Amino acid sequence: MTRDALVLLGRDTPHARETLAIHASRLRDRGVADAVHACHFRHEPRRDLRDQLAAVDADRAFAVPMTAAHGRETTVGVPAALDRLDAAVHYCEPVCRSPVVTDALRDRAVDAADGTPDALGLVALGASSRPYHRQVAEYHAARLRANGDYDDVATSYLVQNPAAECLRYNLDADDAVAVPLFVAGGDATDRDIPDRLELDRGGLAYADPLGAHPRLTDAVEAQLAQQRVLASHDAGTTFEASLTADAAAFAADGDGR
Repeated sequence: MTRDALVLLGRDTPHARETLAIHASRLRDRGVADAVHACHFRHEPRRDLRDQLAAVDADRAFAVPMTAAHGRETTVGVPAALDRLDAAVHYCEPVCRSPVVTDALRDRAVDAADGTPDALGLVALGASSRPYHRQVAEYHAARLRANGDYDDVATSYLVQNPAAECLRYNLDADDAVAVPLFVAGGDATDRDIPDRLELDRGGLAYADPLGAHPRLTDAVEAQLAQQRVLASHDAGTTFEASLTADAAAFAADGDGR
């Protein structure tokens, strides 16, 4: 049995699988844990993750959601699924809350604009009933403003206001770039955001999602180190720990188990 296992949790899409595989490989090479697993779910984390998590053999398991921010899946479904781990579970916050992700967003903007643009817009998923995506987007926007690289930084969302459609009008500069605050590419970054930004009109560069950026790997490693400190000092209950402790009990996971 391995002592510590790191479990990366992501969507079951081709882009997400490729992205998590790259980060998992880097983290194994760095030796951050005795084992590193990439686990994926589609719509029902408790069912989709059941066998994957049951196969993790460790004393302690550190689970990191590879998402921009918490959503229903990571606050309800994933915490309930983690009871399949036969280990002491330490549930971490989503990876994009890390300050080093600001560096990755800045790099994506520079790459897309072929230099440092005057204005930068972040496009996040958002949620009408939960503040988490807005909190993360505003956190990175504040850090980008404080760094002084951009005359203007704005945030926008697919599912709440200010809407992505308004981003080009909310950036007060001719040289602007939009950066999707998403871990992996998919329909949202490949189709929905470009359509809403009306990229075919020109005048707005568009960056890649975070994807396999090395700073995202650094963010996972930092999360793991932080959780180890909290665990060793019994530093109280984090929000994520409360989610696993209070996970609703399901009578079945979709397959009668």
